[in-house]
Amino acid sequence: MIKFIKEIVLTLCVFVVSPVLGANNVSSNEAQNSSGFDWNPVIQAIVQVESEGNTRAVSGNSCGAMQITPILVKECNDILKKRKSKKRFTLRDRFSLEKSKEMFVLIQSHFNPLNDIEMAIRSWNGGMRYNVKRTQRYFEKVMKCLNAQK
Repeated sequence: MIKFIKEIVLTLCVFVVSPVLGANNVSSNEAQNSSGFDWNPVIQAIVQVESEGNTRAVSGNSCGAMQITPILVKECNDILKKRKSKKRFTLRDRFSLEKSKEMFVLIQSHFNPLNDIEMAIRSWNGGMRYNVKRTQRYFEKVMKCLNAQK
């Protein structure tokens, strides 16, 4: 029950914060899923934690502002293929903030259709089979940035 209340509060925070962040938003189509859920505040917090906004950041196999791995690019392309889309992402797209946001939203629409913010944050760090204990510090950092946006 407490987790459910936290999710509702987080969702409400996202809707309250979204209009204030308009200047930093990419077009609404790029950071919203088909249900209209606005991922912009979460994405901005992840970008801050991952790279402090540096689109040229590289750490091992992870690149760009959102530190996207080649495996995630492949997963996005597999989802697009299953959806019979001709669009494909390249490894170079990881250095584009706009394309990185599109990949984030695509992954969320496929694996997180209920738009669970906690799941989105933890899975971005630990994969879809994330471990709560191992992703706790990352989750707290992203939530701190998300709450600072208010």
